[in-house]
Amino acid sequence: MRNEHLIRLVSLGILLLSWSILSVVMADPQVLPSPLVVGQKMAELWATGDLQLHLIDTTVRIIWAFSLAMILGGILGYLMGRYPLLNAWLDPWLIVFLNLPALVLIVLCYLWIGLNETAAILAVTLNKLPLVMTLIREGARNASSELRDLAQVFKLSPLDKFRHIILPELLPHVVAAARTGLSVIWKIVLVVEFLGRSTGIGRQIHTQFSLFNITGVLAYALSFVVFILLIEFLIMQPLERYATRWRQHD
Repeated sequence: MRNEHLIRLVSLGILLLSWSILSVVMADPQVLPSPLVVGQKMAELWATGDLQLHLIDTTVRIIWAFSLAMILGGILGYLMGRYPLLNAWLDPWLIVFLNLPALVLIVLCYLWIGLNETAAILAVTLNKLPLVMTLIREGARNASSELRDLAQVFKLSPLDKFRHIILPELLPHVVAAARTGLSVIWKIVLVVEFLGRSTGIGRQIHTQFSLFNITGVLAYALSFVVFILLIEFLIMQPLERYATRWRQHD
C-alpha cells in the first residue's frame, strides 16, 4: 500500500515536471503558463473567495444530479435485472439514451425548460441515469438464486432480505456506478454551466475563455480536478474497499 502511494506521488511529480519543462520550452505564458503561475492564480482566487463561491455552486448541482441518478437508476436497473418483461420494455429506451450525446440533452433541456437550475440538473441526471441503470441491471442479473431461495426458506422479511442479501450483492455494482458516474457527471456539469448558468466553475471557465486567459482557465479547471481527486481518494476508494472486503478473505 505504501509503495502504491509513493508511485502515485512520483507519477504526479513527473507530470508537474513535464508541464514545467514544456512551459519553459514554449516560453509563452499566454499559451502554457507554468504550474507555479497557475498555482499562484488559484491561491489568488481562493484568497478573494471567488473560487469557493463557484466551487460550492458546482458541487450542489453535482450532488443533486448524482443523487437523483443513483436513486432512480438503482431502482430501475434492479427492476430491469430481475424482471425480463420490464427489461424488454425499457431496454430500447436505455440504448437510445446511452448513445444520445450529452450536448444534445443539455441543449434540449435548456430549450424546453429554460435556462434555469431545473433544466441544468435534469440534463445532467438524464446523462448519468443510463450508465447507472446498466451497471445495476448487470448486478441484479448476476445475483445468487441460491441465496434468494435460502431467504425464502427462512422466511426473511423484505427488510432483512434487502439488508442481508440484496444490498451486499449489489453494493460492488453500486460503488462501480458511483465511481464511474462521478468521473463523468462533473464534466457534464461543467458543460451545463458553460452553456447556460451564471455561476459555477464551468461558467468561470467560459468567462476566462472569452478573455483568452489560459491561466484563468487552468486555475479554475485544476481547482475542481483537485476537489474531485480528494473525493476519489477519501471517499470512493475506501468505499470500494469496503464493498469488496469479502474478496480479501477468500
